This record gives sequence, structure tokens and C-alpha cells, in this order.
Amino acid sequence: MSKGICMQQVTLRELYDRMYEAMGPQGWWPAESKIEIILGAILVQNTNWKNVERSLANLRQETDFEPAKIIQLNQKQLIALITPSGFYQNKSKAILGIFRWLEPYDFNFQEVKRTFGKNLRKELLSLRGIGEETADALLLYVFDEKVFVADRYAQKLFTYLGVEKVTNYRLLKQKVPALSDFTLLQAQEFHGLIDEFGKRNLKNETAFLCSFLADTKLFIPIK
Repeated sequence: MSKGICMQQVTLRELYDRMYEAMGPQGWWPAESKIEIILGAILVQNTNWKNVERSLANLRQETDFEPAKIIQLNQKQLIALITPSGFYQNKSKAILGIFRWLEPYDFNFQEVKRTFGKNLRKELLSLRGIGEETADALLLYVFDEKVFVADRYAQKLFTYLGVEKVTNYRLLKQKVPALSDFTLLQAQEFHGLIDEFGKRNLKNETAFLCSFLADTKLFIPIK
């Protein structure tokens, strides 16, 4: 893939800097509140954002994203609102499950974070319908943890950047070090930058080779 190209080796932070300079701020996650982020993170599973927007519009009209109103919905009522996102049986159970989990803390996300500490990710993963990607997205955008979201765009990008054996979420997650030299905002932007880059430049190898990262090789120290 890199034949004829003079490769430049960069660290994870240098990769972020290069992407930010070329693409600018992404303003991710697309939401006005953390409650909306939770809903979007569950609804976007196995579908596209346009379908999520339709479901969120229904939920906004019905509940104004007020947690108390969302919890008062029964599963049948919730399904009617989120049908555009598909997989509505599982997603309705996941939404009601996490909202009921948060209710005893009055949806005070910092209190939840203090309560579970380093076990917060494990606790999220124990909830119905919350997988690794969703858990990390919630940690990053709701609980203000500087975590890396190793989604499919990240797996594909890092493979093109010369990182070996990162063909699934867990494998890439294990290789990426803690984002200690990132601010929270930078960690959030990094996920947005990777996904936006993926939409534009990761359709195939030819598209990637025409991008501004074609001459880049990522160096990740062994953990």
C-alpha cells in the first residue's frame, strides 16, 4: 500500500494534531444534552444516524428528553417512538434499563462516576444492550472519561496506518494506550475526527491513498 510513498511515523497525539489541523473541530457528539447522548448511543446501534434522528425527534416531542417522562413510558409506548431506528425490542429494553439504573442517582452523572470509580465501565457492560463500543461512548461523552472508542472506522484507519492485528474492537482497545496527553475535549474530538475521516476516506484503499494521511504510519508503544 505504501510503495513509493515516503512514510512519516507519528504518535497517537501527533495523529490527532494532524487530523485536527486538516479537518477542524467536529463538535461531536451531535446532541444538546447528556440524556440525548445516552439515547443516541443506544439507538445508533446497527443503523445510521438519519434513522436515529427520526427516533430522537419523536422522543423529544413526547418527553422533551426529561428522564422522569422517559421512565414513565412503558415498553410499548417507547417502541412506537423509536421504531425508525430498528431493533426496537432490544433498544427499548436497553433504554429503560439504563434509565432505571441511573434513576436512584437522580441522573447525577458525576455521582455515578464517584460511586463506581474504576468499575464504571464494567458496570455499564453489565447493563442489557450496552456493549463495548456503547459503553466507551458513554464514558467519553456522558461520564467525561478520556477513553478511546475502538469502533470500525478506527480499526480500519489504524490498519491502513500500519498497526497490525486490530481487526476487532477488543484487539484495538488493548493496543491503544490511555489518552493521558489528551484533554477531555481532545479525546472527544479524536473520536469525531476518526469517524468523519472514515466516512470520507475509508471506503476503500484507493480513497485512503488519496487522503492527507496516505504518507502516515502510526507508532503505538507496546503496553
